Amino acid sequence: MISHSDITLAVLAGGQGSRMGKAKGEIRIDGRPILECLLGKLHWPGPTMLVTAPGREHPPKYELFDVEVIDAVAGEGPLRGLLTALENLTTPLLAVTTVDMLGVGRAQLIWLAEQLQSRQGALGMMCRRNAQVEPFPSAYRAEATNTVRSRLTSGRASVFGLSEQLGFETVNAPGNWDDAVWINLNSPADVLTFLRRRV
Repeated sequence: MISHSDITLAVLAGGQGSRMGKAKGEIRIDGRPILECLLGKLHWPGPTMLVTAPGREHPPKYELFDVEVIDAVAGEGPLRGLLTALENLTTPLLAVTTVDMLGVGRAQLIWLAEQLQSRQGALGMMCRRNAQVEPFPSAYRAEATNTVRSRLTSGRASVFGLSEQLGFETVNAPGNWDDAVWINLNSPADVLTFLRRRV
């Protein structure tokens, strides 16, 4: 078993949110900041890290995280956010989700970290769902940093593309995971759909 103190939770919140009409870190759920909702659901037992981008720093309730780190370059997408998290990591393992995936729970993130830990030499772990690779949630070892940096600097900016890289593995998502795990809140309509699902 992994000590939870060895796994940092990173929440990527640097997206512009063009379809949402505002940065995703500014979303509110039932009047509450989305970061407060997310951390309240996860009750993460280890270190927490918020990853933002230039111009989108300090979203509401950012102070609930142990640390906020900011991408060195804006507009390079979630792979830049992943690299920023890895470059600031102080634990052996990193569990990653995005600010707009409120269906992800602590159980999914811990499970992914355990799958990664059980595979000697693996640098990263993503899920397969219906034969499709899902980039988030996912888990990484600190040693993945150089590979992620190399892919980003060479213009291969897809997190999904890491699944094709040596050392980055995929595993079938457990069948008992709720479909809500995979919901992204990309628009106001998505938020309304999410709220209705809870009723």
